[in-house]
Amino acid sequence: MPSQMTDRDMPDAPPQEQEHEATNPATGDNEEDQEPSRIRVLDGAQPDAASFQFDKEDHTLGNALRYVIVKNPVVEFCGYTIPHHSEEKMNLRIQTYDGADVYEVLEKGLDDLMDLCDVVTEKFTISRNNFNSQRN
Repeated sequence: MPSQMTDRDMPDAPPQEQEHEATNPATGDNEEDQEPSRIRVLDGAQPDAASFQFDKEDHTLGNALRYVIVKNPVVEFCGYTIPHHSEEKMNLRIQTYDGADVYEVLEKGLDDLMDLCDVVTEKFTISRNNFNSQRN
């Protein structure tokens, strides 16, 4: 009769995530003085395909960022998932065509989303001010 293995007998699995030091792209300086990065590159990343984990984020950023990134013509696939509803983590997967750099695609997506938010804020402010001026 074969012996049964228990959890205590199982070896620990090696860590699966890669953490990269946060550096300022403009200066190349280490950002130790600043808040630690809330974006982590997950294991298995390649120049044209990578998964990122965003700490303290949820569907609000995930769906908006996915929408903006997937509109980029060099993007083959972009999707996000919330690994577990009780954790404040959001995973985003990006795959690109023609060897386009996935990190540049993510940065462009974040920049485009910020620009979109600026436009929405501006249009809202104008409409609110017009509404308030008509009431007075």
